[in-house]
Amino acid sequence: MGVKLHRAERGQMTIELAVAMPVLIIVAVIATNAVAFFADCAVFDRVAHEATRVHAASPAYGQGADQSCALISREIEEAIAQPNVEVSVRHSGTGFDFDQFTATIEFHPTLFGLGLRSEVFGVALPSIAHSTTYVVDCYKPGVIA
Repeated sequence: MGVKLHRAERGQMTIELAVAMPVLIIVAVIATNAVAFFADCAVFDRVAHEATRVHAASPAYGQGADQSCALISREIEEAIAQPNVEVSVRHSGTGFDFDQFTATIEFHPTLFGLGLRSEVFGVALPSIAHSTTYVVDCYKPGVIA
């Protein structure tokens, strides 16, 4: 047997859906961006380590630290190839003839990959950064301390 609805209860489910839908979209956007960020971080960590080992730990003759940073950055950008990701690499000396290379990835959230947005339904989507640091000895090729 069917349940009879009173006149006051008609449309209640439509109103509940209209109230809950923005919240569900916001949760889905956050979850999608989190998964994309974690995937980009996994690629970034692997490629940054390998690029630092190749380009910084054994530089070519006459290659300076700035050129090493540019080569590392280019290799990371080619591996990730996302328009909403920015890569930067910094160099600093640690003393004792060691060089420190810090690679940073900055992830800008998107609306399901449809372009860069700073907010969804009034909820701000701030950029997220992840960095990793490697110390190398340029006088011993291939050695990462």
